[in-house]
Amino acid sequence: MFNPSVSRGTFLKALAAAALLALGAQASAQAVFRFTAIPDESPTELARKASPLVKYLEARLGMKVEFTPVTDYAAAVEVLANKQVDMAWFGGFTFVQAQVRSGGKAQPLVQREEDEKFRSVFITTAPEIKTLADLKGKNVSFGSQSSTSGHLMPRSFLLEARIDPDKDFKRVAYSGAHDATIAAVAAGKVDAGALNISVWEKFVADKKVDPAKVRVFYTTPPYYDYNWTVHADMPAATKDKLAKAFLDLSRNTPEGKEILELQRATRFVPTKAENYKGIEAAARSAGLLK
Repeated sequence: MFNPSVSRGTFLKALAAAALLALGAQASAQAVFRFTAIPDESPTELARKASPLVKYLEARLGMKVEFTPVTDYAAAVEVLANKQVDMAWFGGFTFVQAQVRSGGKAQPLVQREEDEKFRSVFITTAPEIKTLADLKGKNVSFGSQSSTSGHLMPRSFLLEARIDPDKDFKRVAYSGAHDATIAAVAAGKVDAGALNISVWEKFVADKKVDPAKVRVFYTTPPYYDYNWTVHADMPAATKDKLAKAFLDLSRNTPEGKEILELQRATRFVPTKAENYKGIEAAARSAGLLK
């Protein structure tokens, strides 16, 4: 015999189950993995480097991936600390800043093999500048104030050489990015500049700068630098997938070769917060981290 109450109950349960399934599917469809990077190069170059990485991570994570550019280094720190992005490409100093800002919740996952022994270069067009001491009384440009390789470590090595930029230079400028530092030196806007060795070598290789006119006169000792950092609250399974995706990148595959070349990396290796204690000490010594 037909029982309306049973039929109605069954119908409502089925409807609720369908609604839950629809909501689950919608949530899954809306799941987006977002990452950013400190703007140490032009927006066009950052977008070019991010494009194939987005596609690769989408395949490895099984979700939509978006690159979210930021206006400056401080913004990169803030969006990770506030969990507005899932991952950020930091320099050593911005990682330390994110670690402080997030209350120890910034977790570095991987770095390029090159970042275990990274260096900065000082460049000039002035024939009389041959050593760091020759910078006294000159106009000198760093990159961003929060840049590890474009400011913090060059400043640290200057201080070790008993040269205080704020007292000994005629003027200290901040270009905002490594490529902008090269442009400022090449145009004669400053007498010298300090920047990331990787960007310098890329500009020379691409013939975007003439090393006969703009030359390196000092290369710093090595230090730990860039890494991919996530928020410690990220689920462990996602962290593991993400780390494996980077560690699996190989120059033996077309996809891996493209991504690694754009990232100017031989390969990615695991890293840890302890690697950046030297950067933190240098930042505190230079008065750049309170």
